[in-house]
Amino acid sequence: MTTITTPLITTSSRSTALHNTPHDGYDACKTDDVVDLEIDAYSSSSEEDDGDDTSQNNISQQILSLATPALVSLAIDPLMTIADTAFVGRYSAPNDPYPLAGLGSAAALLVFSFYVFNFLATATAPLVAKARASKDEAGAKLVGGQALTLALILGTALTLTLLIFREPLLHVMGTGVTGVEADHYGEQFLTVRALAAPAVLICSASNGILRGYLDTKTPTIILLGSNVINLLLDVVLVAQLKMGPQGAGIATTVAEWIAALCFLGVLAGKLPSADGKNIGSNTKPSESGNIVPVFELPKWMDIRPLVVASSAVFLRSIVLQVAMSSAAAMAARSSAESDIIAAGASSSVAAHQIALQLWLLCSFLCDALATASQALVADGMGREDAESVRTVSQTVFSWGLALGLSLSAILWVGTESNFLTDFFTADEGTRLELTKLLTIVILAQPLNSFVFAADGVLQGAEEFPYQAKSMALSVLTAFAVFAALEYTPLLGASDGDTLVHVWLGLIVLQSMRALTSFVKLIEKQGPID
Repeated sequence: MTTITTPLITTSSRSTALHNTPHDGYDACKTDDVVDLEIDAYSSSSEEDDGDDTSQNNISQQILSLATPALVSLAIDPLMTIADTAFVGRYSAPNDPYPLAGLGSAAALLVFSFYVFNFLATATAPLVAKARASKDEAGAKLVGGQALTLALILGTALTLTLLIFREPLLHVMGTGVTGVEADHYGEQFLTVRALAAPAVLICSASNGILRGYLDTKTPTIILLGSNVINLLLDVVLVAQLKMGPQGAGIATTVAEWIAALCFLGVLAGKLPSADGKNIGSNTKPSESGNIVPVFELPKWMDIRPLVVASSAVFLRSIVLQVAMSSAAAMAARSSAESDIIAAGASSSVAAHQIALQLWLLCSFLCDALATASQALVADGMGREDAESVRTVSQTVFSWGLALGLSLSAILWVGTESNFLTDFFTADEGTRLELTKLLTIVILAQPLNSFVFAADGVLQGAEEFPYQAKSMALSVLTAFAVFAALEYTPLLGASDGDTLVHVWLGLIVLQSMRALTSFVKLIEKQGPID
């Protein structure tokens, strides 16, 4: 491995105070009282050179203690969709790509619709943590209640929007060119899954609240249980009753509402958290209480921190999801525009759906490191401990590289053994398209791991506005490269392989995210001194 020497990722024997230049976004959580992370174990690492190895080990332990439950929690949601994809693909009629194609287009629309609201977790967590660390328990509960109320309002509005405009939205995602049958299956799946929108957003907000209480165990247990329910219902509804995408949608919707009710029960004090307390597995008994939706019109000053912190994250998320949804729509048109029958387009969408779910699963695994580094970097900056921030960053990037290479190796074995293609589909057209995409997914994993590790460091440094701008630049660059590949003869337009061009565009997107993150990380006046 080549070591890149920069002010960010190279540790030194002396400690340098962080500059106090204010950063965009919400303020850093200066969490002297947040002892549950036990970060103070490494805060004095720069005092003695002999303690460097011990400090490194302590940081690794802290990263693992946060990342391991977060990894499980983050991976569980995409596992639900992967389970739906696998069951629909395996239990459809031989050489029938339409059920999986319809599910793929609808799932891409749902991913866009749900995850543009991930600010309910990303912005809520530090606001709750900051209030709690300053011993403002009432303030922490107020932010939590506001987040739950916002989740209910946005979730209900999203359900109505998806139900009312389901036909034109699905056509935008490409079902108009994949055939009437694929359109029918997509509408069945979307109609049922739209009913889960409030539940999904409640789960997201609740996850953020519990992270603010330094609890990653309770969300893991709840989401793991919901995933088991989803799997069992898939077996009954899809494998046994042959209900196809509609059965998969029912299974996931039921599981997500059960998870949402469990989260609300824990936050309201009706159910215990992972360690038997009311709120947060790291919360002292005296701090326990009730967090419920606030059913009254709040004052602007009360909700301003949540709105301001959410806006940049929302912009970043919506730009990313526009790119991912556009990729799915272009995949649907890849064969239809080449005058091939609708089955060809359906095979492209089905292959894209499988590859995208594998990509997202690996991304969520990498994002677990980002969750850990976000907390540790924010704490180090709050304590103005530049040495620990650099050491955390160095450790996270090392772990990220190892994770990226490991994921590539696992995917390579699955591809070479034909396990992945056999597991997801029996349709020959889909298998052919999928084989081309898996090579790209395999090679992209080390790049993805760097991108997510850098995301965590920058989020811990409160650089949300910068990330939103860099995401917009990255998406525009990716679209430009895709257009050049698709419509310029010298660059590949003559091969007519739109699906591969879509995925090369996604690689360019990730490459630009990596480049813009790297520029910010090594900048002298950047977030890390």
